[in-house]
Order: sequence, then C-alpha cells, then structure tokens
Amino acid sequence: MENQVEGTYDIMEVCLLAGKIMLQSGGETYRVEDTMMRIAAAFGIQTTHSYVTPTGIIFSAEGTEPTKTKLIRISERSTDLKKVAMVNSVSRSISSGEININEALKQLKEIDSLDVTFPFKYQVAAASLASGCFMIMFNGGWNDFLPSMVTGGLGYLSFVYFHRFVPIKFFSEFLASFVIGLLSVLFVKLGLGNQLDKIIIGSVMTLVPGLLVTNAIRDLMAGHLVSGLSKGAEAFLTAFAIGAGIAVVLSFL
Repeated sequence: MENQVEGTYDIMEVCLLAGKIMLQSGGETYRVEDTMMRIAAAFGIQTTHSYVTPTGIIFSAEGTEPTKTKLIRISERSTDLKKVAMVNSVSRSISSGEININEALKQLKEIDSLDVTFPFKYQVAAASLASGCFMIMFNGGWNDFLPSMVTGGLGYLSFVYFHRFVPIKFFSEFLASFVIGLLSVLFVKLGLGNQLDKIIIGSVMTLVPGLLVTNAIRDLMAGHLVSGLSKGAEAFLTAFAIGAGIAVVLSFL
C-alpha cells in the first residue's frame, strides 16, 4: 500500500509539473487538463479530475484509498510557446511508453528550469521592427516607419523596466503606453513624423494582449467559463491600461 501511494504521488507530481509549465507559458486551460489526464492514464491512473484556472491547478487521482488530491499555485505567467511544445513532446513520449516516470520527471524539471527566451536586445529589436511593420499594415506612410520603430522599441523597453520596479502589470503597461504616446507626439511636433494616429497604433501593438484574447475565446468555447472569463478580464485590463496611457497624453495636446 505504501509503494502504491508513493507511486500515485510521483505520477501526480509529473502531471502537475507538466500542467504548471504549460499554464505559465501561455497554454490553454483545456490543453493543460487534457495533457495531465493523458499522462496519468499512461501511467495507469484511469480516473482523474482536474480543475485549472489561470492562478492555480487542483488535481486528484482516484483508484487508490484514500483519493489523492494536490494543489499548486500559479503566480507568474508569460508567453513561451516553445516550452508548451516541449511539454507536449514529453507527453507523447509518455503515452507511447518511450520513457518511464523518473525520466519524464527529469525532463520536465529541465524544461521548467530552461530559459529559452531570446536575449533582451533581440526582443527590443523585434518589438521595434514589428511596430514599424504594423504601422505600414495600418496604411501608414513610409515617412513614419522610423519614428514608429523607435517609439515601439522604447515603449517595449520601458514596459520591461517599469515591470521590474513596479511588479503590477497594469501600471507597467499604462506607463509604457504613456511613453509611447509622449514619443509619438514629440516626433510629430518636431516634424519627424506625419500621422500621429498611425505611429501610436503601430507602436502599441507590441503591448496588445493577442494571446490572452485568443486563449480566452478558446477556453470559453471549450466550456471553461471561469478561465475564459478571467483571461478575458485580464485582456480587458491590459487594453484599458494601454488606452488610458495614450488618452492621458492626448488630453494635454
């Protein structure tokens, strides 16, 4: 009985670690639940129940006496789809019987500690280039391409640094959008930019919560109402922060 309990807890640890990595990296709620249930089934636990929200995971396994239940708290969330793909790969290896529970736990711990993000300077450069391209996509002129690049890059840079000093996403997004609005107005006033609205629109696109909106809709369609509504509310707050930061600048023109 003791070995059975120990094995059940080991399986639950693997399931929860996989779910935690996926949820922290931007995975959808239904995908997290499905992955945990498939891993548990591959290791011999056919009856499991999971309750996943953006801030926590509750997972229980039946078939043993008494039923085991574990809870983990999710405090940080980001977008790292490569980690989601890596966890999916481990899950497929478990389902096909290629790796055992110890190897699965080892691989998941390596994925959890892995930093697969691009260097910060590349992130700023990508945000800068994306801002310019978004401005062109919204029918902006090529004369505003460089101002939009500079504004978008500095806006993303300020977002990251504000978030380090003020670890509340709403305020860091508000301050970053305020910086974007201020720089956009400055470029137009100095004659270096022409279309203020196009520069602002292109620059704020790096802050727009596109993945949150997508996941919220997909969770709602899958029947996960709590997760869908909470992600939708988070996306709304982000959009409100961006709009408020720009509105404060434009109100003093």
